[in-house]
Amino acid sequence: MRALIRFWPIALLWASTGMAHGVDRHARPEGPEWTFDPWITLPLLIAALLFTRGWRRLIPRSGQGAGSLRRRARWFAAGLTLLAAALVSPLHAAGERSFAAHMFEHELLMLAAAPLLVLAEPLAIMLWAFPGAWRRRIGQGVAARPIALPWRQATGAVTATLVQATALWLWHAPALFDRALASAGWHVVQHLSFLIAALLFWTAMVHRRTAPGVAALCLVVTAIVSGALGALMAFATSPWYAGYARLGMAPFGLSPAEDQQLAGLLMWVPGGLVHAGAALLLMRRLLREPGRGVGHAV
Repeated sequence: MRALIRFWPIALLWASTGMAHGVDRHARPEGPEWTFDPWITLPLLIAALLFTRGWRRLIPRSGQGAGSLRRRARWFAAGLTLLAAALVSPLHAAGERSFAAHMFEHELLMLAAAPLLVLAEPLAIMLWAFPGAWRRRIGQGVAARPIALPWRQATGAVTATLVQATALWLWHAPALFDRALASAGWHVVQHLSFLIAALLFWTAMVHRRTAPGVAALCLVVTAIVSGALGALMAFATSPWYAGYARLGMAPFGLSPAEDQQLAGLLMWVPGGLVHAGAALLLMRRLLREPGRGVGHAV
C-alpha cells in the first residue's frame, strides 16, 4: 500500500489530458466564458467519484486513522477545486487573450493544486473504489521494478527540481510558447509538462526519504530560478510572445508589454513566497529534529 501512495500522480496523467483549451483562438468573445469541455470536466468528475467511493469504503475501517483520512479528503477537495478553477472557470478562457491570466492559471496548477494533491495521496484511497482483485493487480504493477525504479529516480529531490526548472524555462522561450499558443495540441503538452513537473517536484519535497535540509535547499533554488524568469518578464519593455502581441490590448486594458510585466510579477512574487514559505516550514522541522541533516539520500 505504501508503494501505491507514492505512485498516485500516475492516476492523474489521464485527467491531465483535459488540459486542451476548448476556446477558439481566432474567436474574439466579448468576455471570458466557462469552459465545459468534456475532455476537462469528465476526468475531473471521474477522479472525484473514484476518491469519494474509495473514501467511503475506507472510513468505516480506519479507526484511529479517520482523522488522517478526513484531512486528506480536505486536501484532495481543495486541490481538485483549484484544478477545476484553472481549467474550467473564466480564467481558462481569459488566458487566451491575456498572458497575465494565463500565468495565473499556471500558478494555480503548479503552486496550489499540485502540492495539495500531493499531500492528499489520493491513489491509495481511489484504489478502494475497485474490487479487491483489481487493487492487488494494480499494486503489483506499480511495485514492479520497471515502474518503481524510474519513479524513485524521477522523485529524487535534485532530479525533480531540475525537471521543473527545465520545464519552466524551456516553455517560456518565445519559440515554444508561441507554438503552444498557436496549437491546441502543443498547448496540451505544455500544460501536461507543467503539471507533471509540479507533481514530481512536490512529491520529492514531502517524500519521507528526502532530508528536510535538501528539500529546503531545492525550494530556495526553485524560488531563485523561477523568480529570475519572472523578473526578466517584469522588467522587459517589449512583449516576448508574438501570439499575444498580435492580439493588442489585454481584456484588462493593458498593452501587451504591460500584460507581460504583470505576468512576470505573478511568477516572481507569489511563486517566490510559496517556495520560500515551504522552505521555512521544512527548516523549522529540521531544527526540531537535529538528528536529521542535509546529507540524507536524495
